Amino acid sequence: MKKNIKLNMSRRIRRTPFTNKVEQCGVSDFTVVNHMLLPKGFKKSVEEDYWHLNEHVQIWDVSCQRQVQISGPDAQKLVQKMTPRSIKNMATGKCFYIPIIDENAGMINDPVLLKLDDDMFWISIADSDILLWAKGLALGSNFDVNIVEPDVYPLAVQGPKSEALMVSIFGEDIKKIKFFNFKIFDFLGTKQIIARSGYSRQDGFEIYFKGFEEHFNGVELGEKLWDIIWKAGQKFNISPGCPNLIDRIEAGLLSYGNDFTKENNPLECNLEKYCSECENHEFIGREALKKIKLEGIKQKMRGILFEGEPCLATGKPLSVYSEKNKKIGQIASGIYSPRLKKNIGLSMILKDYWDIGQKLNVETYDGKKRKGIITTLPFPK
Repeated sequence: MKKNIKLNMSRRIRRTPFTNKVEQCGVSDFTVVNHMLLPKGFKKSVEEDYWHLNEHVQIWDVSCQRQVQISGPDAQKLVQKMTPRSIKNMATGKCFYIPIIDENAGMINDPVLLKLDDDMFWISIADSDILLWAKGLALGSNFDVNIVEPDVYPLAVQGPKSEALMVSIFGEDIKKIKFFNFKIFDFLGTKQIIARSGYSRQDGFEIYFKGFEEHFNGVELGEKLWDIIWKAGQKFNISPGCPNLIDRIEAGLLSYGNDFTKENNPLECNLEKYCSECENHEFIGREALKKIKLEGIKQKMRGILFEGEPCLATGKPLSVYSEKNKKIGQIASGIYSPRLKKNIGLSMILKDYWDIGQKLNVETYDGKKRKGIITTLPFPK
């Protein structure tokens, strides 16, 4: 008989300004990202959550998206040293998706970079310790910078009704925020950064909430923010939520440590466009990346559609084979898509088999091989 498995909390696993509210909303599962709780379910199916996200609006506690704040005279030099993407012409108020690579051109993170000022940046990281990496690079290069993890806790509002909901709270200026841009808004006497971004295929926003220790009329400011959004969201059919696996896979949004690791380079991860200007500046891994470009890559991330009974969320990889039974990849993220009415997955695929339309077979947990095909990323709408 299976027993309920509990996650013991300690200072190593941090709660967020919104954890109390998440628990009140009936969270059923947590995972841990960047030593912080990330809700993973609210006692409903992934499919039900998917349809709601596609049609209405959800509020997500994504405080685990920790910020690495780099400030000082050499801030831009240090950030540029960390990524092959040029930030030379990046304007204040912009968000850039950037690959961060090591000396072998291996991916060590794929964060969103926010430029707060000419001498201040936030790196909104996936699940790996970029704070220590940045500190090491700064010390080794003798850069004049200050590097900290600020008390900033992102709260996402995602879905097609997200703009209308945010306008009802913060005003019409919300509409002026373009995709992957941010503006600063007043909230109960505080200044909060709001970006048009999010880990979904839908329109949405992320509030980079600052003020964990602050209160408003005796209520913690973070919980007050949640309550205001929740109350205003009732007429938009708001629901608590979290990054949805079906939506994420359909969007081709990769998960660091799951779909790719430091053993993969940005070209394998379809990030060529963020490496197109890498000849024009110095960065860690530059020579290794040049060599990989010259020699070519042996595998590439692809989307896969495959037949068979609806696939549950993959807990362990599903092997992918050619029609002649050669192993050509493995699906690390896979599930059934109710919209496409097929199973879907993300997999690195060997070069001779990665063409769109290539037929293949996927071995499911029951040992059966299901017919499949390579498709585009994002998956077709």
